[in-house]
Parts: sequence; structure tokens; C-alpha cells
Amino acid sequence: MENESVNLLQLIEQHQAANQDMVTISRNAIGINFKLVTLTLILGLTTLTSTAATNDWPQWRGPNRDGTVTSFDEPPSWPKSLTEQWKIDVGLGYSTPLLIENRVYTFTRQGENEVMKALNAGSGEVVWDTSYACPLNMNPATARHGAGPKSTPAFANGRLFTLGMSGIVSAFDARTGRLLWQNPAPETEPLFHTAMSPLVVGDIVIVHIGGHNEGALTAFDVVTGEIQWDWTGDGPAYGSPVVFELEGIRQVVTFTQKHLVGVSVTTGELLWQRPYITQSTTTSQTPLLHDHTVIETGRGNGVTAFRVFQQGKKWITEDVWHTNEVSLHMSNGVAIDGVLFGLSHLNRGQYFALDLNTGRALWLGEPRQAENAAIVRAGKTIFSLEDDAELVIIRSSRTGFEPLERYKVATSETWAQPAISGNRVFIKDISSLTLWTLD
Repeated sequence: MENESVNLLQLIEQHQAANQDMVTISRNAIGINFKLVTLTLILGLTTLTSTAATNDWPQWRGPNRDGTVTSFDEPPSWPKSLTEQWKIDVGLGYSTPLLIENRVYTFTRQGENEVMKALNAGSGEVVWDTSYACPLNMNPATARHGAGPKSTPAFANGRLFTLGMSGIVSAFDARTGRLLWQNPAPETEPLFHTAMSPLVVGDIVIVHIGGHNEGALTAFDVVTGEIQWDWTGDGPAYGSPVVFELEGIRQVVTFTQKHLVGVSVTTGELLWQRPYITQSTTTSQTPLLHDHTVIETGRGNGVTAFRVFQQGKKWITEDVWHTNEVSLHMSNGVAIDGVLFGLSHLNRGQYFALDLNTGRALWLGEPRQAENAAIVRAGKTIFSLEDDAELVIIRSSRTGFEPLERYKVATSETWAQPAISGNRVFIKDISSLTLWTLD
């Protein structure tokens, strides 16, 4: 009995270390019945204290940060319409909703506040909401897109991390909504405000903070918010960082105001950089990795594949191929079996398929399809949520554009990416969140 109690205590203490809010359990109260109850409690709390499960949507562009849906129940045949389960007003913004087990998390604006909200995924009922003041002076050039957050939160180990429109970085307890720590907005307000999404790597969360042409790519401790390292070489862009392993070194790869850079995950040391300026001042894309080559895209710059390698102690980037046949603006593509599928901003919105080994366009769709499309994929099925609120289901093909079905999923513009799991499709429009299901 004594040994069982000690082992149980060790298990409880380990779990407490991962969750600051777990109820403290007395060492003097352990017995067989209590042991069974406690283990049940621990298993029940695992959902919100562990890293995200494979069927969750825990961050920007999904579990792997590449637009891949890891859990989807494709119907035997596509229905003519989706079934609306619930719809609620959650606030303004283009932030992608997160799905963690039975909870949906939204990051929006309501009045002068930015709001983190937890909802019951089945009913849409609000579980908690936490807000803080975030007044803004909107730039007229971006006023039509509103003052709501455009950055998607990141979930890891029971915590939620956000980047507000003015540059406020926050951490919340995912179970209770309690604000754990917050880093204030920079003194220089970002010219067009923020859009990049936080990236959690182990015990740090990486965010590029700062204003126009200045700032720091910063690693915060996930528990305390203390800065672990920062790189101050350039200001932030709107695209979001990813982690690639290149030449055996884990690197944060991200766009800045004037470059695409690779920075050491552990130290923040700049490893390599290459110039990158688009027609829109800075790019909104997230880099992709294909067969040891990095894929970079941005408005007016076409698509380029390059490889990164070390030559002695020096890091080198070398182009593999480049094409101007297609170019992406605010949309990101998805890679399936060595082919990049996406929406080019050329010809007023044109779907395409690009061979990632050669850079050759396999096909180009009809022009004038959409201004923007938020694209994800499940297996070989592509979901393209166009900004006019039409969700297009597309079969991946090397020979041509093959739409399977089209669904109207909102009554206002849709710029946020859909969150998809099982037969559920969560759609965020300008101010509402809707759960649709495939029956």
C-alpha cells in the first residue's frame, strides 16, 4: 500500500508540473479508493493539459503548420448542402478558430477589447471569455479589413498564445481562461498592424514583435513570458514562422520586412538570410518544405524553390527553380504528392497546380475565381474557402481543375481558414462562427 501511494504521488506531481491549475492533493489522504478517483480525474484532465491530439486544429494551418487536416471523414458521396448545427456571434476578425477535443477557441475583437473565448464544440455555448483593452488607430489602407485580430492563436500543453493587432503577446490557461502573462504592445505601432501567428516549440513560443522596419523575432518562455532569445535584424512581416530541419539543424524560417531568414531554434542566432521584398511591402505567406527544398512565395515574385546548405562555417542558399507563371498574394497553397495546389493572384484569382520538383505549371484554371482563398487539404481532397463565403471541394489532380462540390457557408466575407475534424467544418466569417457538418 505504501509503495502504491508513493508511486501515485509521483504520477500526480508529474501531472501537476504540466498543469499549474490542478488541485493540490494531500499526501496524507491517499488510499485505494482515492487512488482510483484521482487516476480518473487525471485522465479526464489530460485533454487540456497535453499537446494537441491528431484530430485537433491547434494552430495556424493545422497540426503540422502546412494546411494538412489529419482527421477527416470523407462522405461516400458529397451532399448537395452542409448541415448547420449552430451559429453564434463571437466578434470581429480573421483569426482561425482552434479545435481542441470538445472545445473551440476564438480570438476576436469586441468594441475596444480583444477577446479570447472558449466554446463548447457541440453546442456553441460559451465556456469562458477573457478580454483586455486594445485601442487601435486603423490605417486607411487596411480599414476595409477591420480592426479584428488576423493572427491565429497557438495551443500547447494547456496554454493558448496570441498576438494582438497592436502587438500585445498574451498567454491564457485553456481550461479556465485565466490570463497567465502578457507582453505589452511595442512603442511603435505596426503600420498595418499584425497578422503573423505564434509558433510553439517545446518550452518557448516564438513571435515577431515590433513596428514597421524594426522589431525582434522573440522567443518567450511559455510559463513565465520571460524572453529566452531575440533576433533584432529586421522588422516583422505578415507571414507566419515555421520550423524546418536543414542540414541537421532545427531552424525558425520566416519572412521579415526585407528578407526570408533562418534562425537557430535554440539560440536565436541568424544562420542565413536572402533578400525578399514584394509589391505589397511585406509578404503574408508561410514557407513550405519539399524534399529538402524551401518553397517561397509572395505577390509579384512568383514561386521559388531553393536549398540551404553549409559551406564550411558559412550558410548558403541556392535556387533550384523559379517560375512567374503563378504567384500567391495572401493565400497559401498545399502540397500533395509533389504538387503545389493554390490560388494565384494573377488573372484576378486563378487556381493552379505546380510541380514542386521542376517548377512547371501542370495546369492553370479559369481566371476571376476569387480575391483570396484559405486552402487546406485532407488526403487528396482540397478545401478552398473563398473570400465570398463559398467553400469549394476540389479533387487533387495533375491534369486539371476538378471541383467536386460548392457550398455557401456564410453571409459575409470569409478570410479565416476553416478548421476541419471528422465530419465537422468550423467557419469564421467577419463576426460569426458556424459549425457545419457533412451528413
